[in-house]
Amino acid sequence: MESWQGAGRRLRLALGRARTGRTTVDDEGPIAVTDEIAVADEPGPALTDAGVAAGAPGPRESGGTVPPGSPRGSGGTVPPGVSVPVWLQTGAAWSWRLLLIGAALYVASRIAGVLYIVVVPCAAALLLTALLQPLTARLRRAGMPSLAATWCTMLVAAAVLTGIITLVANRVSVDYPSLLAESKHTVKQVESWLAGPPFRIKSANVQNALNNIPRFLSQHKALVEGTVLTGGRIAAEFMAGLVLMLFVTFFLLKDGDRIWKWLISELSPPAAGRANRAGRAAWHAVVYYMRGTVAVAAIHAVVIGCALWIMGVPLVIPLAVLIFLAAFVPLVGLLAAGALAIVVTLASKGWVDAVILLGILVVEDQLEGHLLQPQVVGRAVRLHPLAIILALAVGTVVAGIPGAVVAVPIVAVITRAVPELRKP
Repeated sequence: MESWQGAGRRLRLALGRARTGRTTVDDEGPIAVTDEIAVADEPGPALTDAGVAAGAPGPRESGGTVPPGSPRGSGGTVPPGVSVPVWLQTGAAWSWRLLLIGAALYVASRIAGVLYIVVVPCAAALLLTALLQPLTARLRRAGMPSLAATWCTMLVAAAVLTGIITLVANRVSVDYPSLLAESKHTVKQVESWLAGPPFRIKSANVQNALNNIPRFLSQHKALVEGTVLTGGRIAAEFMAGLVLMLFVTFFLLKDGDRIWKWLISELSPPAAGRANRAGRAAWHAVVYYMRGTVAVAAIHAVVIGCALWIMGVPLVIPLAVLIFLAAFVPLVGLLAAGALAIVVTLASKGWVDAVILLGILVVEDQLEGHLLQPQVVGRAVRLHPLAIILALAVGTVVAGIPGAVVAVPIVAVITRAVPELRKP
């Protein structure tokens, strides 16, 4: 019993003196303190004869040693303003990273805005390549060399485009005289309608309003000249962009695989494998998007063309081709091209047929926004309908018509490429 009491007494003295870092001497001899513990000078918990503090957690219960200077090491109290909640730390970490990403995107958008004459043709070339690349690949699989397959694809595209332009020009030359005759008849009907109740506007007043147009042009000559110069500058930029688009399209069709392999050649083998999978998945998404968009545009052109043909409106084929091309700008393009079709219908067939065509266009626009784009294009690129609508809205706000054209392909590329980058 005395040996147990002596051992307990020595352990109590050692623990008591260890708190101050000093060495004490007992009847049994010196007790050296080898480890200093920085704690506050306050009474410690009572010790039992076995040398264990009553109610004090052991090393496992306390989670290990407490770092010097930590709040728990200073008595368990947290000074005001020292500790930051975990949710605030996480939010701050995400915030500065998102700010950096937003700044990078803003700088990139500003650079793209300055170089729009290069960026827009290159983006159009990518979309055109996605539309023509399946034909080039099929010709290569048939045994045709790469250069020959590329030239054949470009010639086929040029032949189709030339045929459409020739057809449109011929129909315009044939239907334009009848359009003028019908528009004069419609103008007379409008004049007689305005001269009657409830408007009672004299025909002479309408003619005076028409005769004021030359006077207005002479008075605003500077404005007209500025508009003509602006139109000439736009035409020059359009021709330059068209040449650049065709040039880029040709080499993407011919050497697209070689260019892609060169881009990922400097990466490490694991990173190159992930980048290769992500790039090919993104490219397939763009190809599927172009196929879906062509299908939607063809549906619009056929429906509106049939409606115009049933009404007997002239310039049916030119208007149908215009609607087909405008449908590549989702939602907005159909309304812009439809406005011209309504004007032609109003001038040739009167306001009843124009109102009917307006109703058809409204229905078509709603079908495109809620059915055709989400179902046809959305299935092709595997996007949710809400994602397509939001992408179109954001792209239109950020970059106008070009942004609306490329918004959905960009979202499709991101959604298809990111999962491939995450794979090992």
